[in-house]
Amino acid sequence: MIARSPHRFGAIAALVAGLLLGALPLGALAQEPGPLNPPTPVVPQASAAPGSIGASVSALIHPGDQLAISVFEHPDLSQTAVVQADGTIQYPLVGRVLVGGMSAAEARDSLATALKKYLKRPIVSLAMQQQGTIGVMVLGNVKSPGKYQVRTGARVADAVAAASGVATTGDYPIAQVQQSDGTMSPVNLQKLLHDGDATQNIELEDNAIVYVRGAETIRVQVLGAVSRPGNVEINKGDRLSMAVARAGAEAGSRPDLNRVFITRKDATTGQTTSYQVNLYLALEKGDQRFDPILVQDDKVFVPEAHGVSAVSAGLLGILGRFLGF
Repeated sequence: MIARSPHRFGAIAALVAGLLLGALPLGALAQEPGPLNPPTPVVPQASAAPGSIGASVSALIHPGDQLAISVFEHPDLSQTAVVQADGTIQYPLVGRVLVGGMSAAEARDSLATALKKYLKRPIVSLAMQQQGTIGVMVLGNVKSPGKYQVRTGARVADAVAAASGVATTGDYPIAQVQQSDGTMSPVNLQKLLHDGDATQNIELEDNAIVYVRGAETIRVQVLGAVSRPGNVEINKGDRLSMAVARAGAEAGSRPDLNRVFITRKDATTGQTTSYQVNLYLALEKGDQRFDPILVQDDKVFVPEAHGVSAVSAGLLGILGRFLGF
């Protein structure tokens, strides 16, 4: 991430911005929550993800978990073991022991069996000291989109629950999941959340992205330093970052993400209001106040920057590819 520096409009950019946005006071966007800046959602710790709907796996052992282990009358064997990615722990005398997917009692018995080769009657105590977590990004048609820490082994239903559920009522939409290796899988939320089809409840990897598509599409306009300026169709409930990603805000376009301008017309009063949004803070700091939900016919202007954050542009590029652009 490069250091941010203030950027100034050139004469042409200033003219375009003036035509598009009218009288827009620079710095108009409040640092406090406002009409386009809902309060940052509280990030809950999601409940453990079931492998099948309705069954808890919070008691099962997953990679990343820390286990407190001791053996009666053998203080030298007391230690904390971290479960590795393959579900095993490394333990004195016996080496690697598989504990992943087991309950604490099952893991205790498995370890005791392995120790019988070296100890006459090992009495093993094993308890969960700390559960492992992974980070998942939940976007789109959910009530509180953002990045969440969920239990290792969490699944799609847990990610949606962490984001406070699907935002719209009626039929559940389709979700798209991108794992950390770039693999993408569609998930039918109607089958998962309504019909209880556990085959749709796929397990998530660390840094997975879950995008819940809205049931309806809306049209907004994105102009300025993007590779595909013009009208953009997004799903209802999508945020500013999605529209900018669809419009192609790659590093080569040199978008100034510190100052993105949104103009919105009130359908009831006809009054037009303009805002300046620091999308940089949403992308690199996770501050959702600066990634507002867009509505039909919003106008977005992205000015050109003298210096571009490679991290922010890279994330928008990932979102663009994730959305099929």
